[in-house]
Amino acid sequence: MSYVLACVTQFNEGQKEVLLRARGRAISHAVDIAEIVRNKFVTDTIIKNVTIGTEQVSNDQGEKLNVSSIEIVLSKK
Repeated sequence: MSYVLACVTQFNEGQKEVLLRARGRAISHAVDIAEIVRNKFVTDTIIKNVTIGTEQVSNDQGEKLNVSSIEIVLSKK
């Protein structure tokens, strides 16, 4: 809920767009946050853009791993 509060605060401070970005297992949390903000708190919000991709990150042993990522842009109407 802290991320939901952060998004709502940004909109209340006059921001027209808020970008949610997540990787790996946190992707489902970002989608949940976008839907909660859109359906319960700032109902005049639309999902402007969704971008999915893969990022390469290095683990502790120096091996390169592919990690899924998502960016969700929320915008006020």
